[in-house]
Amino acid sequence: MTNTVPPAALDESPAPESVQKPQQQKQTIDPYNVSGEVGEDGVVKAIDYNKLVDEFGTKKIDEALLERFERVTGKRPHHFLRRGIVFSHRDFELILDRYERGEPFYLYTGRGPSSDSVHVGHTIPFEFTKWLQDTFDVPLIIMLTDDEKYLFSEKRTIEEVQGYCNSNAKDIIAIGFDPAKTFIFSDFDYVGGAFYRNIVRLSKHITLNQARAIFGFNESSNIGRIHFGSIQGATSWASSFPHIFGEDETKTVGIPALIPCAIDQDPCKHPKPNFHFRMTRDVSARLKYQGHPYAKPSLIHALFLPALQGPGTKMSASVDESAIFMRDTPNQIKNKINKYAFSGGKVSVEEHREQGGNTDVDVSFQYLRFFLDDDEELEKIRVSYEKGELLTGELKAICIKELQKYVAAFQDRRAKVSDEDVKLFMERRPLDYKGNPRAPIVVPKIEGEAGAGEEGGNGKLTKNQLKKLEKQKQIEAKKAQKAKEKAEQQTPAA
Repeated sequence: MTNTVPPAALDESPAPESVQKPQQQKQTIDPYNVSGEVGEDGVVKAIDYNKLVDEFGTKKIDEALLERFERVTGKRPHHFLRRGIVFSHRDFELILDRYERGEPFYLYTGRGPSSDSVHVGHTIPFEFTKWLQDTFDVPLIIMLTDDEKYLFSEKRTIEEVQGYCNSNAKDIIAIGFDPAKTFIFSDFDYVGGAFYRNIVRLSKHITLNQARAIFGFNESSNIGRIHFGSIQGATSWASSFPHIFGEDETKTVGIPALIPCAIDQDPCKHPKPNFHFRMTRDVSARLKYQGHPYAKPSLIHALFLPALQGPGTKMSASVDESAIFMRDTPNQIKNKINKYAFSGGKVSVEEHREQGGNTDVDVSFQYLRFFLDDDEELEKIRVSYEKGELLTGELKAICIKELQKYVAAFQDRRAKVSDEDVKLFMERRPLDYKGNPRAPIVVPKIEGEAGAGEEGGNGKLTKNQLKKLEKQKQIEAKKAQKAKEKAEQQTPAA
């Protein structure tokens, strides 16, 4: 349930008042239900993320951790970290320990290929994951859960969800990931061998009663849904990917994953499982391979981009009016922001000038927190709006400009991603990564791995793979140069 704003007021200072007042309720956060607390006045409040940290038992990313991050990596934290957009974690400090010592770890994220409707909210975790990959110089594994989308849908066919994989892979590649250190796979294509062994290991330690308690299953749930948690969880064990980390499980079971995800993916108990990492962490703590303990996956959490309708909401791929989609034209973006973006402004211009606006609930300002890189410019906008100097229409114009620029750059990159690019990213091959330059990791040897090629299965890329990667890097460099020139020469009209 969300607040709506009278369309006539949107040009200058729309009032954040609801047409229909929802009933009082507590905030709800899980992968399929996101709603802010509704007060006695029926107004939906912004999500209280500090309350989630306490409720879920995670750790807040504080200044001390950010200072350590910069000291260890030598790089300034991403603006998502600086602005509290990425705000919570489980064992991120242990990942920094490993990086500092030159010990291996990897990044893991994914997407459920449910449709071609990718919106800006979907791109946020991938943007941050790319930055982590560039910062740490580590392998990245991206899982396309086509099997999950089939199991949890009453209408979709296997052929339909598999058909989405190619398109969704292109969307992901368009973010700009390095093909030399990125592996994308679909569950239908990859599950087997070492991966399946880990699925079975994990599933053996989850009882039916536990699955019911954690995920809310009942007698009507199909057994595929009940089993899926072990497939999702097995991806966070490095031993599931011998072509990347080697076949010596006494070593690979100790390599942890760092999983960037939205905070709504962290709760354990919800009606449909998606990310099952808390369960996997519990099982990992109990498992050993020939005396060697399994590494728990680490998590780093982001708040989610609100829907256009305002605080306490989440973008939905099935509701066009709730989101800015990556296929939208500049004019569509302009119209959506002007018509639907919830405002923190006052009822009249006079009242707004006197009292100022509320940036905590204003959707246009919240979007600028995600997409405007310049910290000083963002602070000027905040102060000006809260003082009443900047009107809602003016704030929306700034937001429109930034979103048009972001979406246009994505569309330009996406148009150039080919089927051959997808094949390269999804090819089972060793990945080329170095880790901490001050304490470089030793890339494991891969003995006898099929497809290791002309270099004798020693973990190096084949000549053919090197040619492909070099060609891809040249293409990416040209794309980046063209995008830069385009941005300098032409700014989309707001």
